[in-house]
Amino acid sequence: MSDQGLKVDFSKRQQLERILGAGHLNYCYQCGACVGDCPTARFNPEFNPRTIMLQALVGDFDHLLEENSLIWLCSNCYNCYERCPQDVRPVEVIIALKNLSVDRKTANEEIAQIRDRIVETGRSVPVMPAIHRMREELGLPPLEKIDTGELKEILKPDGES
Repeated sequence: MSDQGLKVDFSKRQQLERILGAGHLNYCYQCGACVGDCPTARFNPEFNPRTIMLQALVGDFDHLLEENSLIWLCSNCYNCYERCPQDVRPVEVIIALKNLSVDRKTANEEIAQIRDRIVETGRSVPVMPAIHRMREELGLPPLEKIDTGELKEILKPDGES
């Protein structure tokens, strides 16, 4: 920080707030409750939801959208969501940051592959012949094809119709 104090980039913060789930960001008063039960923070000292929330709050999160960002370490356990006294929903802010990272094409290639697979098949993992055999052995019905038409419509890039 400089002698000029902390500067808030409202346009960046508003960009984040427009994404589903990040609208409660303004209520964060940096109490640190989100860190208390965070399994990732417990095992990785570089990951701190409170710090991520502060950076999101002031609009200083470009480095969180770079390749191999620590936001991808979040396990989406929702402990921070449950602990937050202000209903800020830190995990949803982190998910919104992940969505921005995907939009900027800085997400790991594996993430992009999973996204593409979901869009094409409606499933996050490929359905291999072994799965069909196991289902049959267990007396389960075959997996049905999933109609992904609505999903494709929802996930269309902005401006595309």
